[in-house]
Amino acid sequence: MKNKTIAISLLVLTVLIGGFLLFQKSLRETTTVTQSETAQMPKQEATNFATLTSVQLATMLQQKDFFFANVHIPYEGEIKNTDAFIPYDKIADNLDKLPKDKNAKIVLYCRSGRMSEIAARELATRGYTQVSHLSGGMNEWEREGNSVIRK
Repeated sequence: MKNKTIAISLLVLTVLIGGFLLFQKSLRETTTVTQSETAQMPKQEATNFATLTSVQLATMLQQKDFFFANVHIPYEGEIKNTDAFIPYDKIADNLDKLPKDKNAKIVLYCRSGRMSEIAARELATRGYTQVSHLSGGMNEWEREGNSVIRK
């Protein structure tokens, strides 16, 4: 009986060790593939930017200390105190219209939030550190009871 118990224990131990070794091999292969794929990917700069709600922007506008740009094309209105109108898809060509200090606060908006998000990502990749955009754009701004100027 003692020999049978030892044989079963050795069998269980062998299965456990074999399973562990297979797990280790699988983990190494997965890591190798991931590292290989990562090595082939182009390096990207950080794309950090904030997303603001209409409520947050309304509070910020009470004591405006940021550069405020409408990036929507074509023109469909604006929020009071807008500093500049820069087409979202030409933001990289218009850096001279932005604050020279890449650490300056910049808030972008558009009609729905899509164009301003694209422009915010572009500025963040170019080293601007305090970029944010209005989630939902002028549409959400109006839904929250705020006014949009239309000329």
